Amino acid sequence: MQSPSGGRPPGPRSLLLAEVAQATQRLADAGVPSPRFDAEELAAFVHGVKRGELHTVKDADFDARYWEAIARREAREPLQHITGRAFFRYLELQVGPGVFVPRPETESVVGWAIDAVRAMDVVEPLIVDLCTGSGAIALALAQEVPRSRVHAVELSEDALAWTRKNVEGSRVELHEGDALAALPELDGQVDLVVSNPPYIPLTEWEYVAPEARDHDPEMALFSGEDGLDFIRGLERTAHRLLRPGGLVVVEHADTQGGQVPWIFNEEAGWVDAADHPDLNNRPRFATARKAMP
Repeated sequence: MQSPSGGRPPGPRSLLLAEVAQATQRLADAGVPSPRFDAEELAAFVHGVKRGELHTVKDADFDARYWEAIARREAREPLQHITGRAFFRYLELQVGPGVFVPRPETESVVGWAIDAVRAMDVVEPLIVDLCTGSGAIALALAQEVPRSRVHAVELSEDALAWTRKNVEGSRVELHEGDALAALPELDGQVDLVVSNPPYIPLTEWEYVAPEARDHDPEMALFSGEDGLDFIRGLERTAHRLLRPGGLVVVEHADTQGGQVPWIFNEEAGWVDAADHPDLNNRPRFATARKAMP
């Protein structure tokens, strides 16, 4: 008997795809924001294939460890902690407990930074990434601006264990230390300072997604009552590091649009301070230029 489309009737659904459908419902019921994607990503990870190849896994090869992975995600453990990897622009990074998992919205921050550096009339631009975490921003800039000299700063020992793995073999020079006191030897020489700093107000703790609140390091998330304490310090550090005409790029919460550019004001030695949207058209990062003398 032919199907209504005139072709052969569809074959039986594979066991793995049926399990993925069940897993998707379980994750949705648990409040996971992207249940289908996560169910497929975990299936691909456990079975050693790409997401688009799940249908090729034979029923006999179904691995019951898939349901262990789903149970962990159902408990709101980050997907990236379960797989041990995070994807960021053209990078695949190693991540896990102790390091902030890079988010897709930060890709727009890096995209702006890359365009700005490429537009500079500088042969080998000098770039500093403060609060580098996994190294995502620094590595993306080093990869996509091939002649750049990139320095990355991180304070947390737990995070540095992951950063070192990710930057190994790259052109990124990693420094352990406080971002706000970092690299005095580069004062007045840097072309671009970029940072995804902590910016969540302490008063917002209970509203933070469990994946971040319970698994990302607190020092990478929270920064004072209004969330802007670290960025205020970062303003002074960026001004110290940058050459006249150099740029600063700082990520912030979408609820802080309009507040951060005021920190980079003319009285503090800045011009052209502005906010920029992310891919969802929400205010996501601020930029400013160090004033010429």
